Amino acid sequence: MSVPGTEAVTSPGISGLLGTTPTGTGSTGGTADKEMFLQLLVAQMRYQDPMNPTDSSQFLAQSAQFTALEKMQAVADQTAALFSAQMAFGASGLIGRTVSWPDGDATKTGTVQGVTFGAGGPVLDVDGQEVPIASVISVTTDSTSTTA
Repeated sequence: MSVPGTEAVTSPGISGLLGTTPTGTGSTGGTADKEMFLQLLVAQMRYQDPMNPTDSSQFLAQSAQFTALEKMQAVADQTAALFSAQMAFGASGLIGRTVSWPDGDATKTGTVQGVTFGAGGPVLDVDGQEVPIASVISVTTDSTSTTA
């Protein structure tokens, strides 16, 4: 005798409902994680013992934990964007100032002419030479000096 809740179901599954592939191809890592969680949740529900079903509060707790994790990831992404903007404004504020940076065994000094924003962060144009902002060891303006 077969129990309908444990028989194989031929349906598009959760990936068909979401319109994505099971491996998350063509989607971002966050979407793939959500999809994987939903697939695991559906599999748990589908293959549970009908004589000893899982408590529904466990599913709600897992869903709430996953939602909290998503929100924390969103906050982390926003914080990273804020940091990037802060670095851009800080680098722009160095235009016209004198900076020092290590170059081999010597320390070079020059005036910042401009800033380029790349994937690795702001890059200063110091008298025709590109200097990553992370390499700057001091900033001076007139007779005042600030150590980075």
